[in-house]
Amino acid sequence: MNDSVQLATFAGGCFWCTEALFLEVKGVEKVVSGYTGGFIKNPAYREVCNGNTGHAEAIQITFNPKEVAYEDLLEIFFATHDPTTLNRQGADVGSQYRSAIFYHNETQKQAAQRYIQLIEKEKLYSSPIVTQIEPEAPFYLAEEYHQNYYNQNKEQGYCQLVIAPKLAKLRRYYTSKLK
Repeated sequence: MNDSVQLATFAGGCFWCTEALFLEVKGVEKVVSGYTGGFIKNPAYREVCNGNTGHAEAIQITFNPKEVAYEDLLEIFFATHDPTTLNRQGADVGSQYRSAIFYHNETQKQAAQRYIQLIEKEKLYSSPIVTQIEPEAPFYLAEEYHQNYYNQNKEQGYCQLVIAPKLAKLRRYYTSKLK
């Protein structure tokens, strides 16, 4: 990556949710869903869902730091999922749904650590933050039907019940950061 674009990799439960959110953020050029943080090469969705690969469902964001700061991405990440539930987001349970930040450089690592310290100091959550901060790992693209899932399946039940409310929250509280 160069100065005009950088990568951010987040795992915050189901990648359909996180992908849909970050696609709307100003300065975000691309968001892809995939798997990272595991111990086998080229995992498939079925393997990851079984929780036997060590991978998390994650998104990789290509962003322009002149338009959106990494810290803004962190803020949205923490505001749109529950970073206090270990290996769980809502009804999705297993290590594949863990909360994790996969940093791409020391600056991102330090920013993530500072942000977690800040939200813990401010007691924004009643339980401790369990979000893992890990070095970037090989990122494997999820199958094509997972990419841009929400925008292609808005009428599907999961999209209506889980993703749409998260998007409404994003649009309500982060208007100035949206495209």
